[in-house]
Amino acid sequence: MKQEMGHPAIRWLMGIRASAFKLSLQVKLILSFMFVIFIPVILFSWYTLKEESAKAMEELMKNNENVLAVEKINIENNVELMGWTSQLALSNREMNNYLQIEQTQDAAHVFHIKKDVVNSFQYFLFNNPRIANVRLFTDNLYVNEIWPVILQESRIQDKPWHEAVMKQSGLPWWEIQDSVALTGLPSEPSPNEPFMTYLQEFKYADNRAHNGILEISMKLSNFFSRTFSSVQDRNSQLIVVARSGQVFSLEASPVFEQHSAEQLMNNVKLTRNTDYEMVQFKVNGQSYLAFQSYIPSIDVHLVNMVSLEDTMEGINHSRVRYMILISLLVAFLVLLSYSMQAMILRRLKVLRESMQQMRSGNFNVELPPITGTDEVGELGLHYSKLILKINELIQEQAARQAAGKEAELRALKNQIDSHFLYNTLENVKMLAEIDGQYLISDIMTSLGGMMRYSMEWQQDHVMLSDEIQQVQHYVSVMNIRYDGRLDLRLSIASECLKQESLKMSLQPAVENAIKHGMSRMHSSDGNLVIMISAVRRDQACVIEITDSGCGIPEEKLSLLNRMLRMEESAYQDVRQSFVRENNQDSNGIGLRNVDQRLVMSYGTECGIQIESQEGSYTRIIMTLPYRVLGGG
Repeated sequence: MKQEMGHPAIRWLMGIRASAFKLSLQVKLILSFMFVIFIPVILFSWYTLKEESAKAMEELMKNNENVLAVEKINIENNVELMGWTSQLALSNREMNNYLQIEQTQDAAHVFHIKKDVVNSFQYFLFNNPRIANVRLFTDNLYVNEIWPVILQESRIQDKPWHEAVMKQSGLPWWEIQDSVALTGLPSEPSPNEPFMTYLQEFKYADNRAHNGILEISMKLSNFFSRTFSSVQDRNSQLIVVARSGQVFSLEASPVFEQHSAEQLMNNVKLTRNTDYEMVQFKVNGQSYLAFQSYIPSIDVHLVNMVSLEDTMEGINHSRVRYMILISLLVAFLVLLSYSMQAMILRRLKVLRESMQQMRSGNFNVELPPITGTDEVGELGLHYSKLILKINELIQEQAARQAAGKEAELRALKNQIDSHFLYNTLENVKMLAEIDGQYLISDIMTSLGGMMRYSMEWQQDHVMLSDEIQQVQHYVSVMNIRYDGRLDLRLSIASECLKQESLKMSLQPAVENAIKHGMSRMHSSDGNLVIMISAVRRDQACVIEITDSGCGIPEEKLSLLNRMLRMEESAYQDVRQSFVRENNQDSNGIGLRNVDQRLVMSYGTECGIQIESQEGSYTRIIMTLPYRVLGGG
C-alpha cells in the first residue's frame, strides 16, 4: 500500500485533489459547469463535424462517380458511331468492287471512281463532324490511290499496331495514336494531336483472302469529350490510360498544377474491373482520390483524379468555425454562470460573515435580509431564527444561573433548618423508644428517612430501588392519617431495581393517588390499594402506579393528559378555569413537573401518561429509557 501511495500518478492525483479543496465554491461551480457542459458540446461538435465530413466525402464520391459514368456513356456512343461508320464503309458495293479489281484501270475509270464513288462515299460517311478520317488501306496493286480515302497498305505496314490488327481476324482493334498523319499526304492533321483509331481488316468477296485495313479516326478530344472539356470541376480531372500505359488528359487542368498526370498515376494501381474502384493517396502532403473503371471494348482505363485540397480546406474552415462558435458559446455560458452564481453566493457570503462574527463571540449579529424562497433564502430564514433562539437560550441560561445562585443561598439556609429538624426527630424517636411508644418511633423513623432522602440531593438521578424506599416511607407516614387503610403493593422486576430514575419522580404520583383516591372513597372504612410495578420492554423501562380509587371521568382524563404537555400560558389558562369550576386547586401540577423533568432528561418519547376507568382504577404510566445506574 505504501508503494502504491508513493507512485507518481497517485501523488499527482492526491495533489490535484488537495488543490481542488482549496478552491472557492464559486470556482468549483464554474469548473464543474464547464466540465458538464463543455465536454458534451465538444463531443457533439466532433460528432457533427465527423458527420459533415463524411457527408461531404460521400457527396464528392457520388458526384465524381457520376462524372465517370457520364464519360463512359459518351465513350459507348462514340464506339457505336465508329462501328456504325465501319459497317457503312464496308457495305458500299461500288467501293468494294473497286477494291477487288483484278486488272489495271485507265485514267478515265479512275477519274470516274474519284468523282462518283469516292466523293459520295466521303459525303455519306462524313456527315457526322466527330469523324475525322475514314481511310481504306488495300494491298491490291491494281487499285490506284485516291487521296485521302483509298491508300496502299504498304504505307502502314511499319505501324506497331498493324500486326495486332491482322491477328484480330476481322474483329475491330482500337488504338490511341499521337497522330494519324502519313508521310507525303496533303492536308493531314497536326502531328501533335492524338486520335482514337478504329482499325478493322476487310477481305475479298470470298471472305478468305486479305484485301486491306479500314481505318476510322476521331480526335481524342471528341472521343473523350468530358475528359478534354474546358468546362468542368476545377478539383477533378479525367485521365485516359492507353493499353501501353500512356496517359492522356487535359494538361491545363488545375488538378495538375503541382503534380503532372503521370506523377499522380504512379500512385494508382490499375485493375481490369469494369465497376468503379476508389483509392486515396497523398503526394507531398497533398491528398487525392482516384476513381477508376476499365473499358474492355476499347481496352483503356478511365480514371477520375480528384484533388481533396479544397474539400479538406472546406472541412478545416468548418472545423474552425465550429471551434470559434463553441468557444463563444462556452464563454457566454461561463459568464452567465458566473453572474448567476455570484448572485447566489453573495447571500452565502453574508451568512458566512455573520457566522464568523458569532464564532468570535458576537451573538448580537444583525443579519441583513436574505430574500428569496430558494434553498439559500430558506437557509437565511432558519439562520435568523437560530440567532434569535441562541440569544433566548443565553438569556435563559443567565437567568437560570442567577436563580441557581439564589437557590444555593436558600438551600444553605434550609440545610441548617433541616439538620435542626432532623436532629429533633431523632431525639423524639429516642424518647418514644424509652417510653415504649414504638408506633411513634416507627413514624419518626419514616419521617427521618424521608427528610434525609430529600436533604441528600447531590444528583438528579438515583436507582429505582431508592425511589421505592422513599415511597414506602411516605406511605407509612400517610397510614397514620388514614388509620392503616393504605395498602402498598410492589411488583418490581429484578433487572429494574438498578434502573436509572429521576429523584422524587414516584412520590408525586403516589401523593396524587392517595389524595384523589382517598377523597372519593365510597365508604370511610374502605382500603386504597396502590400497586407499583416496573418491567423492561425492549429498550425501555415502564413503571406503572395503579390505585383502586374511584377513577377519573373520560372528559377530565383527556384534559389532564393534554395539560401534561401544554405550553405554559395555555396551561395557566386551563388551570385557572379548572379551579373556578371545581372550587379547588387540584390541577395535576406535580405530575406535570415530573413529566417535564422526564422530557428534559430523556426526550419527548419519554414521560407520563394517565389511564383511568371511572369507578374502577387510575393508572399513571411512566416510560424511561432502560439504563442501569451504578450507585444511588
